[in-house]
This record gives sequence, structure tokens and C-alpha cells, in this order.
Amino acid sequence: MGGPGAAGGGAAEAARILLADDHALVRSGVRLILDAEPDLQVVAEAGDGAEAVALARRDPEFDLAVLDIAMPRSTGLQAARELARLRPGLRILMLTMYDSEQYFFEALRAGACGYVLKSVADRDLVQACRAALRDEPFIYPGAETALIRTWLDRFREGRALPDRPITEREEEILKLVAEGHTSKEIGDILVISPKTVERHRANILQKLGLRDRLELTRYAIRAGLIEP
Repeated sequence: MGGPGAAGGGAAEAARILLADDHALVRSGVRLILDAEPDLQVVAEAGDGAEAVALARRDPEFDLAVLDIAMPRSTGLQAARELARLRPGLRILMLTMYDSEQYFFEALRAGACGYVLKSVADRDLVQACRAALRDEPFIYPGAETALIRTWLDRFREGRALPDRPITEREEEILKLVAEGHTSKEIGDILVISPKTVERHRANILQKLGLRDRLELTRYAIRAGLIEP
């Protein structure tokens, strides 16, 4: 993959960035921040995680993907997992409104090397992009103390980090159910039968101790799979 500075001699090439966020105004603002830097350039935009993955399949030359966590159809975390499998050399940065330890660890599990809060994107985003392109982790300022305290508390108490409560496939189905899709529609989107969708849905309800679509939707909002 090319990447910044790949050309021999002359000015270094700007890193090619794929930006995914379902809000056009957010994408516009982020693009302004990044395109103002000589070493960074947004070359493609996506409105959801599925579109971001499709763009990455078509163009193997992206250096960095900046993904919002909560997007329709496929979240940034789901897209990050797929992109990490599809393009192992692609650096991934999560952009989110959620100041959450859970999302931070989920982002790391998904293959991201950085986590930036939208509220301070104008301050942190450029630094985070450059760190990611150097293959260095970026933790938003102020998070280190809380994260270290969490690790120390878990270590002292002999507890591991919590496992994901549901599988990746169940997470996909939970998100689509919460977005209001029928079992048939979900089956068409994921290329599985409606009966398989219903079986997964029953497993999700049992695992999470929930009763109906309303409770599933509330859980999906808390988990950052959909926006309220």
C-alpha cells in the first residue's frame, strides 16, 4: 500500500483517508479539519459502515479509515472488524460522541488503534490520525487515568475484561431489529432465512434477559448500535 511519504523524493504524498459518518454536517466538519493539513486528505466518504466496507473493497489504496461508532445498517465497530479482516494494513480510527470505557475496549478489539471524541475533534483528530498512520495507539486526553484505574481494579479483584455478551452475527441482527426491520428484510440483508433470523433473535433475548423489541431497542441504544 502506498501511504504517506511513499513517493521517493519531492513532497510526501498526503495520507488517503476514508471517512464514514451518517451525518453529512459532521463529515463536512471533519473533512475541513483534515483537508487543512498538508499530510492528510479525505478521498472518500460513506454514510454508514456497510458503505465504508464496500468502498474499501473497491479501493485498496486507503491508508486510514475514520469511522463513527453509531451508524445505520452497520456500526463503525462492525465495519472496523470487517475492514481489519479485509485490509489488514489499513489503519482505523474511531470517532464518537460516547466517552465510554466499554466502547474504547470494543474499538480496540475491533482493530482500531485510536478513539477520538467528537466534542474535541478539532483539538485531537489530526494528532490521532498521525499517530494511527505511525501505527501508534491514540487515547483521548483524560481517558488514561480512568483506563489505568479500571485495569488495576480488575487485576486486584482477579477479574478479566468482560466478554462480548453476544456474537458478531447476533449483534448485526440486534441492530437491524432495533432499526425496525422485519425478519424477512433482515434475512434479505444478511442472506439468511427468516427462520434463522428468528432463531438468532430468540437467542439474543435469552442471552440479554430481554423480552421484546422495545427492550432490544433500548439495549441497542445503550450499546451504541443505534442512536436515540
